Amino acid sequence: MERIVLRRRGDLVEARRCRDDDGGGAPAVTRLTADDLPGWVRERERTPVRWVWDDTTRWYPALLDAGVRVERCTDLRLGHAVLRRSPSADQRLLAGEDTPGWDALAPVTTTEHALFPLADPADRLDPVAEHDRQQTTLAAAAQRARLALLLAAESSGALVAAEMTHAGMPWRADVHERLLTDALGPRPPAGVRPPVLERLAGEVRAALRAPALNPDSPGDLLRALRAAGLPVDDTRQWTLEQVDHPAVAPLLEYKRLARLLAAHGWSWLETWVRGGRFRSAFLPGGVVTGRWSAQGGGALSVPAQVRPAAVADDGWAFVVADVAQLEPRVLAGMSGDAAMAQAARSTDLYQGMVADGAVATRAEAKLGVLGAMYGATRGESGRMLPRLARRYPRAIGLVEDAARAGERGEVVATLLGRGSPPPTGAWAERAVGLGEAPDEEGPREDRDRARRAWGRFTRNFVVQGTGAEWALCWLADLRNRLWRLGSGPPAQRPHLVFFLHDEVVVHTPGHLADEVAGEVRAAAVTAGRLLFGGFPVDFPLDVAVVRSWADAG
Repeated sequence: MERIVLRRRGDLVEARRCRDDDGGGAPAVTRLTADDLPGWVRERERTPVRWVWDDTTRWYPALLDAGVRVERCTDLRLGHAVLRRSPSADQRLLAGEDTPGWDALAPVTTTEHALFPLADPADRLDPVAEHDRQQTTLAAAAQRARLALLLAAESSGALVAAEMTHAGMPWRADVHERLLTDALGPRPPAGVRPPVLERLAGEVRAALRAPALNPDSPGDLLRALRAAGLPVDDTRQWTLEQVDHPAVAPLLEYKRLARLLAAHGWSWLETWVRGGRFRSAFLPGGVVTGRWSAQGGGALSVPAQVRPAAVADDGWAFVVADVAQLEPRVLAGMSGDAAMAQAARSTDLYQGMVADGAVATRAEAKLGVLGAMYGATRGESGRMLPRLARRYPRAIGLVEDAARAGERGEVVATLLGRGSPPPTGAWAERAVGLGEAPDEEGPREDRDRARRAWGRFTRNFVVQGTGAEWALCWLADLRNRLWRLGSGPPAQRPHLVFFLHDEVVVHTPGHLADEVAGEVRAAAVTAGRLLFGGFPVDFPLDVAVVRSWADAG
């Protein structure tokens, strides 16, 4: 397959061809204007090609704006970040004069898609040299196949993220406005509380006998609560729910609606919804475990209160799918624990554990598994752990080993080779055991507490990170399946519009909805095989075909 490295050179784009077989053919380098690039890329996409560029966020949005879709890319920024932390990568092979620049390179999250932004630090970097270093590092890696899969999936994820931002989530501003009015009352002038919030604030003031109280001020509110005789140390929801007082109910409702106003109120609607679409910048690898993050509009935390405004276009539908208990299933697969995989054959893994005889109730199964993955090894979770360890020794042993490695200050890795960040603090400067007295300042108990905390992080890192890898493979395969389903320009085909950890939303012409649902399931099977081969672990999906996102449940 032909690989083409794109690089900005002044006002031109330099496209350098490199073939794996060093074969002949077209000239090695083509120079193009920014205006000519989309048409040239579209023509090259007629044959298999992989585009190699410094960063997808710097190249792909402008191509999408010109109506050009690419099938494959190598995102050097994302690949560099993975290799720099991977225990499988020889850092000496990745080192170069501009390595610090690659380390510092950040994605572009602006909605202005110019190929030649001013003073872009990427222009000082050499993508050809970096690509060569990454390929050399990959070739020498002990787990080459796994690491190669991770790099390919990460780059495919970058394409998906750009396409989702370009397409946007269909969003009805009129429905959103109605939801806000129903919950808060008519939109008030700037600086004035909506009527419902003002009414609730009055009820809180009356109940606390504090007529001048500003319920938006945590300090004022805490003082008013204590003055009324309430034994509280903070104003968090859980704390207030433990108190029996007439002020609590209106105060909790005030806080709920105030969050709605601040996070997804009229200002949010005007800022983030344009042309019937909500657009945010999705960032693959934005979290150290490999999970995605997003910038703009709180895309990864859209509350149920406003999801009714996400309505498919006329004649279209949403296919919404999420994986049941992704991370416990990933743990079964990566550990090769056949007994836990058997329990995962059930749609409800926790109920499968009950049927397996590991625990007596579903609640015990969930408590024990989550405790094992997140380090809650005391109390009820701790009481379940020995029983789970006897029945699922490989699964529980894997997370326990990861925790002990973290406590020793070691780096752990996901199934495909993403490495955890090294711990910080004096305790991590050399490997020590709990209770050992190295030459460090501070009480030994503090150092041990820090080690245990990092062990809880590494315990979860290996599972959450591998879950993110499964999801990346799911997205990558689904993206291509959706493209093959339709015809015409990208906007006329089924396409992804949302992704969050274990959930996807596809916007599709209504007549293709059932086929899309089938492809979503098929892509989940493919992802499982890519990561775990023939090991029999299932990833069942809850799939719904709906008109509004809120109807998916």
